[in-house]
Amino acid sequence: MKNIIYFQPEDVTKFDFTRYEKSLNKYGKVAKKDIEEALKSLDKYENMHVSLLVETGVKLLEKSAGDDAAKKYFDAHGEYFGGKFERLRRITGYLVGSLERWNDGKQAEEAARVKHSVNSCTDDLVRAAKLQDQYLAHNVAYAA
Repeated sequence: MKNIIYFQPEDVTKFDFTRYEKSLNKYGKVAKKDIEEALKSLDKYENMHVSLLVETGVKLLEKSAGDDAAKKYFDAHGEYFGGKFERLRRITGYLVGSLERWNDGKQAEEAARVKHSVNSCTDDLVRAAKLQDQYLAHNVAYAA
């Protein structure tokens, strides 16, 4: 990624990593290596709309500093999406912008939910293979 387009293609400016890092860290502490890792997926773009950087920043802040910091960052930079948007997330089957209107039970359910990552799929496969081995060993012991 080398250039950022703000509103029109003529509004192209060079991407400045230090400026982006400072912008994120105004809202919450984000590790430099996490930012670099997240930006690797955007390296394929010669020119990129600023909204992609904002989305990446929201995800980074959500992961490292929490939802409040991510919401503040999004609110401050939401102008690049062409209007006022409410940030929506899918939580326990519902599309929501915030949890404020949920009752205590639903908020407790959201707090207790298991959050999966991409790596958990690999862990699940390893766990399933071990369970299969135990199952086979158990059946062989009874068959003999």
